[in-house]
Amino acid sequence: MAKSVLNTCAATALVLALSACGGASTKSDEVATSPSSGGSQSTPSKSVAAPSDTPEDDSSFVDGVLTTPKMKIEITKHTVIGVGKKGNEYGSKPVLALWYKTTNLTEEKVNPTDFILVFTAFQDNDPNAENELQVAGLPDDRFLDSQTENIKKGGTVENAVAYELDDQTTPVVLVASNDLGMSEIGKSTYALK
Repeated sequence: MAKSVLNTCAATALVLALSACGGASTKSDEVATSPSSGGSQSTPSKSVAAPSDTPEDDSSFVDGVLTTPKMKIEITKHTVIGVGKKGNEYGSKPVLALWYKTTNLTEEKVNPTDFILVFTAFQDNDPNAENELQVAGLPDDRFLDSQTENIKKGGTVENAVAYELDDQTTPVVLVASNDLGMSEIGKSTYALK
């Protein structure tokens, strides 16, 4: 008798769990089936969460400016620095250096080094695999003391970052994401000449 009661309870719990999974439409269902900005209907997808069902759905990376609900990063300048040159004195490869401004849009902690959490750099010079570039040393010593400062809400702090290049001809593609590269917000290409 006790075994029958346990089986009934387990079956009831399983039915409740399954009915919760297949119940009413969720936000991700609605977003996946809503028209895209181009006016065409997108295909519904329930198995993979779309980037737009997160609070960061209004994020963008256009013309070198990343805007998320948390911060704004504006890339102001880029250049290639050769081995042994100022800004790459200790490197063994040439680097692409990027200067940027970070603005905190919330009360949350934001600092200029958050750049490397939201951007990944690639050089498409390998026919078989993605070629993600490694972060190099700080290319501008003016930011040695300020690069890890917490930025106040509404405040803006400048900084720089560099990526080791595998060659000096293939452009670098900078990809922005809110989730450590899982889903792309946008990308920008930087020529090396």
